[in-house]
Amino acid sequence: MGWDYDGHSGGESQSPAARIASGAVGIVVAAGLAMLVLRPELMPWRDAGDTTPLGAETERPSAAPSEEAFPDRPTLAEPFRGSPAVRWADGAAGIQPPAAKATGWMSKAQVEAALKRAKDFLVASNLDPAVLKGGKPAAALALIDPKQPDVRADLEKSLAKPTEEDDPTSLFTRFSPKEVRQVGTVVKTRGRMTFEEGKGKDADAVLIRADYTFVYPVVKAAPGSDEVARTIVRRTVVFALSDPEKFEVTQGRLALWEWNANVGNSTCDQDEDGFLHPQFDSDLMTAPDTAPAGPEEDPYDRSKGLDELSQECGTVSRT
Repeated sequence: MGWDYDGHSGGESQSPAARIASGAVGIVVAAGLAMLVLRPELMPWRDAGDTTPLGAETERPSAAPSEEAFPDRPTLAEPFRGSPAVRWADGAAGIQPPAAKATGWMSKAQVEAALKRAKDFLVASNLDPAVLKGGKPAAALALIDPKQPDVRADLEKSLAKPTEEDDPTSLFTRFSPKEVRQVGTVVKTRGRMTFEEGKGKDADAVLIRADYTFVYPVVKAAPGSDEVARTIVRRTVVFALSDPEKFEVTQGRLALWEWNANVGNSTCDQDEDGFLHPQFDSDLMTAPDTAPAGPEEDPYDRSKGLDELSQECGTVSRT
């Protein structure tokens, strides 16, 4: 299962709005068909699908990736098998900042440095192996401007004592090592980054906007576990670079202006402990009552903004 975190901005208290979209009914049906009717691995005539790497995403897609009727099931050796993410870039290679140019109060060199810091933040908060294993995102926190009121303190609080209102997974991807472990070392990544001169109340800042989806294959932590599940996390983050001639800022740091997240395949009813909680097909088949009944969504569909998605706990069409 999973959820949406609504818009956070300007150093206000960061809290999840409503929970949605997760691996439930859609997965149960697909799993039953795959195992009991048409097992893809037993159909040698079947095309395994295009695995050609995709070029970088430069604008919002017009539609979701095509879906296979009977997608291949992931394995320990091929954890992205049967997923659109098989064509995505690996980890940090999927985060490609655009070419810099002088914008607003910033020179080309300053914009280039800020874009690199934005990438560093996304890597540290979504791809750092220690953070994925439930560790503290120290490198990401270190990039946040300490002069931005309350933001760093609020994030530290959410990590120390997570609650529904203060949930660190609204910004950081973390799994409980007691519950699951990552399959391999690769996280698939796709998205884009843009920058622009601010307008209105943001007129004295340059804004960097990041929109990325990360796909995490995991198995249960118990030794010998081999059933692979995937959790899909889409994040949008806006960083603000304010003019130091007009505002008190720390050079070389980032101000977090807004962040949102949509999580596919993480339980909706889990106690708030600061971790994502993937569901497995076997769990859903033995306990079908745990499946949510909300609207179905495709977590790989990047053609819509996060504000266009349902705010209910629902199901995903695939993982």
